[in-house]
Amino acid sequence: MLKTAFLPRFWLITLFVLGLSVSSWAGGGAIHKAHTPEGNVYIFGKIIDTHKEPVPEAEVKVYVNGKPYHETHILTELDGSFYIDLLLKPEELKQSRIDIVFSKSAYKKEDVSLTANDFAEKDGKYYAKLNITLKRALSPAFWIATGVFILAYVLISFELLHRTLAAMLGAATMLVITYTIGVFNPDYRILSYDSAIKSIDMNVIFLLMGMMIIIGVLKNTGVFQWCAYKCYQLSRGNVFILSVVLMIFTGFSSAFLDNVTTMLLLTPVTIEIALALGINPLSLLIPEILASNIGGTATLIGDPPNIMIGSYAGLTFLQFVEKLAPVCVLSLIVLSIYNRFVYQKEYNKSHIEDIDAFMEKLRQEYQITDKTLLSFGLLVMGVVILMFLLHGVLHMEVSIAALFGASIIFTYSALTKKVDIAHLVEKDIEWLTLLFFIFLFMLVGAVEEVGLLDIVADWVLHLSHGNLIAAICLILWVSAFMSAFVDNIPFTATMLPITAYLTKVIPGAESGVLWWALALGACFGGNGTMIGASANVVTLGIAEATGHRTTFFGFMKVAAPFTIISVLIANLWLIFFLK
Repeated sequence: MLKTAFLPRFWLITLFVLGLSVSSWAGGGAIHKAHTPEGNVYIFGKIIDTHKEPVPEAEVKVYVNGKPYHETHILTELDGSFYIDLLLKPEELKQSRIDIVFSKSAYKKEDVSLTANDFAEKDGKYYAKLNITLKRALSPAFWIATGVFILAYVLISFELLHRTLAAMLGAATMLVITYTIGVFNPDYRILSYDSAIKSIDMNVIFLLMGMMIIIGVLKNTGVFQWCAYKCYQLSRGNVFILSVVLMIFTGFSSAFLDNVTTMLLLTPVTIEIALALGINPLSLLIPEILASNIGGTATLIGDPPNIMIGSYAGLTFLQFVEKLAPVCVLSLIVLSIYNRFVYQKEYNKSHIEDIDAFMEKLRQEYQITDKTLLSFGLLVMGVVILMFLLHGVLHMEVSIAALFGASIIFTYSALTKKVDIAHLVEKDIEWLTLLFFIFLFMLVGAVEEVGLLDIVADWVLHLSHGNLIAAICLILWVSAFMSAFVDNIPFTATMLPITAYLTKVIPGAESGVLWWALALGACFGGNGTMIGASANVVTLGIAEATGHRTTFFGFMKVAAPFTIISVLIANLWLIFFLK
């Protein structure tokens, strides 16, 4: 049974996340209409911005002969549509001028005047359709949202504040400004509650949650430590071959499992093997880090940026494998060659007199602790991966497959009491990470609302001159550079709507190549520095705790050249094979 003291916290968090998902999937809010249609004059249409995206929650005011028509103060729907009905006699309509004012914070007001000649008449009723384009304006909401977003980004990237707290503080600040100052002055309305909820991608949240549960159960079987022993057994004492096998295993595991979890489980074993061999553990750990970020790029579920891109763009698991796996395999081959030049001298220091005795020691120490649970877990994982492969055919979100697998393995563990369920829920489900994603989506939704992302998208479009190859290079290299120094998750979240816009307006981009450029840049770029990806920080932190520390520039000296090489390979791949 769950511990009594734990229940309130667990169910509070669970209900919070589920509540957000219900609100999000329901559409985010009530429908804003003036009243039930009962007039004889109807005005309807849609409001879009300069990027041809709908403008929700825009205010629509109607004036008849200069006087407010009080019943028609409405807000546009989430798809930007609006509907107005007026009760005017035909002779009144002929003598009237109808003025409609469309407005929203961060947009310029748009006025439209209608007379009787602008209406079509049918069966005694009059109809007019309007399609309105609102242009962006740099209102106080824009500057406040931009400032809060940049501040939150700095706090997250340089770890000045826990990233979940920084994102929560930023999102809450924007909401509070909207519902305090923004109530009295529309120019300060940044993000409504409905828009904030709608901006949360619950497919990403539930996919991460499901995979966390599955991995949390599997790691109790000792399978990762056993695999590390098998890697050494395959190398037969040759340290370079050992490094290659470890890189291949790490890359493959990271393609299907969270690479942070993979490195958490492999790092202690790798350190122990390295010390027994008499070499610096970093000579095995750093190649593993590079391989984990490369391998995580190969699939939809391998790295959080890919999960976000796939969910936003509607890309399937098979599409990720088809487009990215080949270049990832090629990069791993290049990494093996690169690693030989960098660490061969260190590997030559290895000294194991009795290899067979050492392998026997590893075999005794790193065994499968629960074969039944492992068999069931691998079966469930296989079913989940099969559902990932078929989700494009089934038109099913990948989060459904992950949650289904998690619920099955969770139930089995609970019934057999093989895993401490309370411990798994509290420790292995990273609630802070899930909350970070929720508030991060709100942050990005806010700057999208005020127009910051439109400005950036227009800047990239202008810089590339609408040329596809220029856009590919720009997105790839900027993403790689930024991801090397800042958290690639918020950066990717920021780039999603920008890439979507560029995909629509740049000739030839409809193939989706810009999405692959973003994925490769964000994931490969994480190898550039020791803070570029979470796997880097976690692995090097464990190594430092055992007395094997590397400096920022020490890591960069090894990792940065390979990052440039891998991004260059990705650039050529995108241009010659995916363009």
